[in-house]
Amino acid sequence: MKTIPRTILALLLPLFLAACSNPGADSAQYDTQVLFIGNSHTFHNDVPKMFESMARAGGHSVKTDMVAHGGWTLLEHAQSAETTQKIRSEEWDYVVLQEQGDVPSFSSSREHEMYPAIRGLHNEISARGAETVLFMTWGHRDGSLAEGVVGYNAESAVVENTYVTIGNELDVAIAPVGVAWWTAMRSNPNLDLWVDDGNHATKEGSYLAASVLYRVILGQSPGRNSYAAGISDDWALFFQTVAAETVSANASRWNLP
Repeated sequence: MKTIPRTILALLLPLFLAACSNPGADSAQYDTQVLFIGNSHTFHNDVPKMFESMARAGGHSVKTDMVAHGGWTLLEHAQSAETTQKIRSEEWDYVVLQEQGDVPSFSSSREHEMYPAIRGLHNEISARGAETVLFMTWGHRDGSLAEGVVGYNAESAVVENTYVTIGNELDVAIAPVGVAWWTAMRSNPNLDLWVDDGNHATKEGSYLAASVLYRVILGQSPGRNSYAAGISDDWALFFQTVAAETVSANASRWNLP
């Protein structure tokens, strides 16, 4: 076997190193790259992987990644070198921001923590040429501890208005998972999308979240998608339909075309 002359190796080595160090080298393999930033509502049941699997089943070339730590707020992410590095590490098309579940219900927290954090993260995301998507979470089964926010319905309304307020300010897309959650519960009063802690989602709840994100990010209805994440086909279709209708019925409110 002939060896490659050293002169040719010297010419090829810089090209090889550049390909390895170039964050965009991997980007060409995918039509859409999505980074998720959040906490356990994102990594519980692996919502990014659900979204990615659903997208691929729908014929989309999608890659996802996430930075998510239990209990983290977006302010912690905004102050985190790890999160900043992850935003800068790839040529993301979308970066999804999910706030800690209690923060939107408290006026002080949303004004002094959530909104400034989203503004800062959005500036970083925009500087990288990516689009920001706000992952609107759902209310707790028993409601919030915030003063004046009594019960699930009241908390759901506050969470929705909080995300819409900052979404409108920055003119960024909102994935109305919390609204889809409320709609699903109203459509089927026997449905319970929370696990025992009354906070985190069952697999069905996470699947509903992934379905909403599919409609918002990919711009298509997830209806009759073959990926069901291990839940029954009938329930999968129900959640797909709720997600599509929730987004499409009020697209302008979510800053979508």
